[in-house]
Amino acid sequence: MSGTRRPLKSLGQNFLVDGTVIDKIIQAADIRPDQAVLEIGPGRGALTKHLAERAGRLVLIEFDHALAAWHRDQYLGNSAVTVIDADVLKVDLAALLPEVAQKWNVVANLPYNISTEVLFRLYGVHRRLARMTLMLQKEVGDRLAAPPDCSAYGVTTVLLGLWFDISRVVVVHPGCFHPSPKVDSVVLNFMPRSEARAEVGDEDLFRAVVKSAFSMRRKTLYNCLKSAEFAKMIDCGELLEACAIDGRRRGETLSLEEFALLSRRVTELFKEL
Repeated sequence: MSGTRRPLKSLGQNFLVDGTVIDKIIQAADIRPDQAVLEIGPGRGALTKHLAERAGRLVLIEFDHALAAWHRDQYLGNSAVTVIDADVLKVDLAALLPEVAQKWNVVANLPYNISTEVLFRLYGVHRRLARMTLMLQKEVGDRLAAPPDCSAYGVTTVLLGLWFDISRVVVVHPGCFHPSPKVDSVVLNFMPRSEARAEVGDEDLFRAVVKSAFSMRRKTLYNCLKSAEFAKMIDCGELLEACAIDGRRRGETLSLEEFALLSRRVTELFKEL
């Protein structure tokens, strides 16, 4: 069934079929026998069989009910493999990936239509991860490496850059999939850092500051911050002046360090309230 059923466009299914790329992903993931692995969207199992051979424990999240049932049949009797029939965007990752000494390894060929949302959710459990090896649309991957003051630079660049060292494994061309997408993909390795790249104060406020700065890319930083929920309790003009940041700039021109500075100051102001 899994090898013959037509891929579902509604789920963004493009199944990886190139053996060389599969080998490179498995090699980059560097799975150890004592490691717990989460695979998001296993599809027809091109990566799954290799992960199951190497991991001490393997958890699969598959939104396609028929494929989830097929994986259960494939690994029936294998207590090391767990199949979760669910939308990854509705799974409580913090509950699924408990904080243990042996941190989790995540492997995924992410559907293009949900990749950014999945990245945000994985960012939220970064302290529980040993590594992530993810296939993304190349455009999304390029954003993660983008410098400030360019159109690709955005929320994911800043947030993921705070806690991960990101490196490219391989660019994957459309012909490596069935059906072939219309764009290139890229495999990236995400290595969680033991310490954040910058001190940001309260991380929830940091996320709010970053998201607000990019909320209206054509508007000035001052106007973007002023419209944020947290700004109802502070003076954005004084905030920017205290950080020596020109409020006439746009959010996309700020470096990670400048976002961290803003966030630390917002954290201090909230403590004074």
